[in-house]
Amino acid sequence: MIQIYEIQEPREAETVAALGVDRIGTVILSRESWKSPLLRETVRVVQKTGAQSGLIPLLSDRETIFRIIDYYQPDFVHFCEVLSPFSGDRAAVERQCASLISLQQAIREQFPPVAVMRSLSIPRTGAAGTEEILQNILAIMDKLAPVSDYFLLDTLQGRPGSAQEQPINGFVGITGETCHWGLARAVVTASSRPVILAGGLDGENVREAILTVQPAGVDSCTRTNMLAPDGRWIRFKKDPARVKKMVEEVRRAEADGPGARQREDYR
Repeated sequence: MIQIYEIQEPREAETVAALGVDRIGTVILSRESWKSPLLRETVRVVQKTGAQSGLIPLLSDRETIFRIIDYYQPDFVHFCEVLSPFSGDRAAVERQCASLISLQQAIREQFPPVAVMRSLSIPRTGAAGTEEILQNILAIMDKLAPVSDYFLLDTLQGRPGSAQEQPINGFVGITGETCHWGLARAVVTASSRPVILAGGLDGENVREAILTVQPAGVDSCTRTNMLAPDGRWIRFKKDPARVKKMVEEVRRAEADGPGARQREDYR
């Protein structure tokens, strides 16, 4: 599967789908601005192309989340709160997981056609204590698997609560940086659910990522965006050439097959 975020208007959705993207995601930025006819039309256009439409609600209010799902009727809803894999945060994560399990179970009961995707936070390459980190990630995954249809592995920048916060406080993603592929591969191997790999992927590295991690799908947001003259990535504006290159490289990796090459464990 090839998944591309953040598509916020119908014309761009058509362009991305025509390039061969399977799953196209839209972001709901706040509780105050959750209801948008333009975004709803974007969802409908995605579905008309035959691709699957997903929504990330960047909010935690349960009632509003239910309204969002009912209004947009996406194919899947994606939750990406930071779930810290560090042992010092385990008590807080236990409480957080209990709330998320309740939310996801309620969604599965009220909206049976809508799949649920859950992000798992993976540190960057070079993180210390990877064996303990891996066990914590697997424990979180096991708790959430019964109420999740897919997992997505995304790059954790620094540590929750540290001076280096995530690009969107409280949520994992859009760092433009790769995660620890050795940890990601171990999670893919252990998961009972399909796993999508995210974090700094583009046409330059996605083939290597697939051959190394062997996920069920790959996801790109930041590194398939347009670049501003000053070198910054432009949110909500896709570069069709970058998307096309990523699709081509994913299909090339598929042709190679899962046994083509496996790199040494990054741990």
